[in-house]
Amino acid sequence: MLFMLIVKASKNSEGRNLPNPELMEAMDRYNEELVKAGVRVMAKGLHPSSNGIRISFPKQGEKPVVTDGPFTETKELIAGFILIDVKSREEAIEWAIRMPDPQGHGEGQIELRQVFD
Repeated sequence: MLFMLIVKASKNSEGRNLPNPELMEAMDRYNEELVKAGVRVMAKGLHPSSNGIRISFPKQGEKPVVTDGPFTETKELIAGFILIDVKSREEAIEWAIRMPDPQGHGEGQIELRQVFD
């Protein structure tokens, strides 16, 4: 079963503030554990929304609207993701709760979503 651990953005990630060295080391160790367990498919961080483009489809049949970032609502933004291949929803949750606070400072939030086959 494929699951995506979606790392939510924060003011720090949107401000291009890199995590401190201790958090970077903890995230590296976590990713190494995922690889050793054979469950990590992919893991990537995303550029801040200031580099992003949003495509909206406001009316069916009409031309889409293209909007350049930045986007103001950080709670709706994604800073990165990890795609894992596990045997169950419970295993996905176990891996998700082992992740260090991805933003540090108690600001991190992860959304866990199953990927359609």
